[in-house]
Amino acid sequence: MAKNVLVVGGAGYIGSHCVRQLILSGHRPVIVDNLSFGHRQAVPAEAPFHNCDLGDTEAMRAIMENERIDLVMHFAAFAYVGESVENPLKYYFNNLVATLNLLKVMVETGVRQFVFSSTCATYGIPASLPITEDMPQHPINPYGQTKLDVENALKALAHAHGLSSASFRYFNAAGAAEDGSLGEDHNPETHLIPLVFQAALGQRDHISIFGTDYETPDGTCLRDYIHVDDLSRAHIAVFDKLETPGSTYFYNLGTGTPASVREVIDTVEKVCGKKVPVVEEGRRAGDPPALYADSGKAKRELGWELQYPDLEPIIETAWRWHRDHPSGYAK
Repeated sequence: MAKNVLVVGGAGYIGSHCVRQLILSGHRPVIVDNLSFGHRQAVPAEAPFHNCDLGDTEAMRAIMENERIDLVMHFAAFAYVGESVENPLKYYFNNLVATLNLLKVMVETGVRQFVFSSTCATYGIPASLPITEDMPQHPINPYGQTKLDVENALKALAHAHGLSSASFRYFNAAGAAEDGSLGEDHNPETHLIPLVFQAALGQRDHISIFGTDYETPDGTCLRDYIHVDDLSRAHIAVFDKLETPGSTYFYNLGTGTPASVREVIDTVEKVCGKKVPVVEEGRRAGDPPALYADSGKAKRELGWELQYPDLEPIIETAWRWHRDHPSGYAK
């Protein structure tokens, strides 16, 4: 059944891709974004857009009622780990307090279905790999802690108010929309794949490899890169399960096949046909040697299938976006 879906942070990287997938699936997305990091150009013309802060509870209440919202998807978090350590209050107020305001408005307006963008950072440094949903969650930075705090609030709201929710713990979102209409445009950019493209295009002098002596096949860190459209499709696949009042779900989203920093650089060079200048540096504090997911639970329970299980096709979609939009949405 088609739903009116409020997409908070729907002009950002993952949010805008979810909006596109919602439209393709026959749903009606309504976007709320204050454009602090999102891009107005990423919002499709047919989707209602509200430039609004989550902290404006009266505006959020009016949107929830006037747009007849059935379900809320929440992507409006700050997500720079280092910044969260240096400025934790910024992260607690935005990622936790603002989210609690949103949930309060949902309870007051009778909206009882919620899809939350969580993170593998809630696990901290795992004792074993791959990471499964039942592993202990011990975040090592405020960013991961604020996401875990919201997950715990959702459990309490399920019991107290019958709120149904699904929290998706992402690994490394990557790639661009299959039709080339959307891509990754952050300021500052911290994600490896777009940074490597910038080095390939001469927009930065080089790409740094932080640590070449890890106990991994080539000495560099291993990470799990998942296509942003595969992420988005999982969010929609959970809708039917949220029809049961008070249900609470937690899912990892990754491919389960990690790629090293060197593999990413080599694949970018292969896809774009350009040499990437590299500088090897020492390890960064807090970087685990490897992080990758066991996403079997999402596959079993949601019927979710990866359309991009391999790194090269993911990078190919990203390259088409960066090649055609070298200045991002500013072009």
